[in-house]
Formats: sequence, structure tokens, C-alpha cells
Amino acid sequence: MRITENLNLSSFNSYRINASCKKAYFPENESDLLAILGDPNLDKPVILGNGNNIILSRQFYNQDFIILNGCFENTEINKNIIVAEAGATMLHLSELALANSLTGFEIFYDIPSSVGGAVVMNAGAGGEEIKDYIEKVRYLDLDDMKVKEVQVDDIHYSYRNSIFQQQGSAVILKTWFRLQKGNQEMIHSKMQETKKMRWEKQPRDYPNCGSVFKRPPGYFVGQIMEELGLKGRSIGDARISEKHGGFIINTGNATGEDILKLIDIVKEKVYVRYGIDLEIEQRII
Repeated sequence: MRITENLNLSSFNSYRINASCKKAYFPENESDLLAILGDPNLDKPVILGNGNNIILSRQFYNQDFIILNGCFENTEINKNIIVAEAGATMLHLSELALANSLTGFEIFYDIPSSVGGAVVMNAGAGGEEIKDYIEKVRYLDLDDMKVKEVQVDDIHYSYRNSIFQQQGSAVILKTWFRLQKGNQEMIHSKMQETKKMRWEKQPRDYPNCGSVFKRPPGYFVGQIMEELGLKGRSIGDARISEKHGGFIINTGNATGEDILKLIDIVKEKVYVRYGIDLEIEQRII
């Protein structure tokens, strides 16, 4: 297990915000992670997966981070079951599925996320969600420090939500996914088409963390931004993308404070015009 003092976190968050933390742990396996979290001298560490759905709101964190990016990422496959540790990426899993002619993960090919983050927030696109492929999840319950396993029906998934997200006291360790056999050529074709459509619509040329807000019933966030004339609105180097108004991009040296101020402006204007209280999809740290 690697431990780093005063780690610069800019490479570990997709906004590329320049922030740092007192100490960072990089666990290699479940035993490492349980040992870190069981340390009584460790006070509420921040756990980061692939850093794709977070906003670092401070320039320095006087606390420890546990980072699963590039570690804790073992995967196994048995017929149509893929078992993956929380640090594995959905990109890797979709490529593993393709190599084994398994269908179901095509839409996750170009969604930047770790397994842990995707499971917690019920990641998805185009009407498909990760809950549709989960069989069970292994996690550490921070309330009693016991390792538990839960079947998918007991996770109570909804749109971009789960009991893991609501309670905030679980650390995902491993997930079992059940896929179906498919045609490898058709699986590959869908993966490439999905990637092509996303790159045409989304601002992939600037650092960002994907959709900032959950989609309110009956509306599309991008359309709302268009109607309010908010596309291109900036604070510091944080800017609402002209390509897709549901994204905030970092055009240079945006801070977490810049992004949060821009979010506040959007929420206020949307509420005044539509009476909608937009819910932030990203996790503020």
C-alpha cells in the first residue's frame, strides 16, 4: 500500500481543480482498505474513486484521503458474471465484457466512473442504469465496521440514487454483475456509436465532471440553460459549456469556489423562472 504526504489532488479529480490533502492512502486490496478504515486514529477520511463526479471545494484538506484511482481494481469473470472491486473503472469492465461477448455494459464504455461511484449513484444513460446488471454488492458498514453483502432488490435504487447514497455510511468493496451473452460485433458497434454521440454533444475538450444537475421531471437541463441564456456564463475559469448547458467546464484554473458560485447562480435563476429547485448530481467535498 502506498501512502503519500501532502498530495496534490489535481490529477485525481476530473475538473482538474488544484487542491491538496494532508495524507493520501492508496489501498491495493480489501485488507488494506479495511485496515485503513479500522484505524481509530484516522478521523473521517475522504474516499475518492475515479474523481469523476466530485467538486473539491477547498484548496487544502487538513484530513486524510483514501484514493482508489489506479488501485483496488481487481476483476474476475465466470461465464456471464463479472466481479469487480470498487476501484475498477467502468471503461475496463465494458472492454472486459466485449472481450467475452457479454452485452449490457456498452453504454458505460465512455462514462468515466469507478465501479464504486457508479454503484452508489446508479449511473446510467439513454434509459439504461447500472442497477439493471447488479446481482449483489459487498460493502463495509461504517456504523458497525462490519463487512456485509446486499442483493440488488434491497438497495432500493431510483434515478441517480440508492440507499448507499442516502445513508452515506457504506464503502463499496466489490460488486457482482450479471450480463448476457451477445454478438461481439454488435456489442462493439454499440460501444463506438455511444461514444460518438457523447463526443458530439458533450464538452470533452475541457476538464469537467459530467452532468452537474439531476434531470428534473419533464425538463432537460441543457434546454433550460439555453432558454435562460446561461450557456457561456463564467465565474473565474469555471464556465457553463456552450456545447451542452448541463456541464460546467474548467477553462484554465477554476477553483471549487468558482464552480459552486456558478451553480448557485444557475439554481437561483432556474427557481425564479421555473419554480424548480435543481438538485446537484455531483458530490461536494
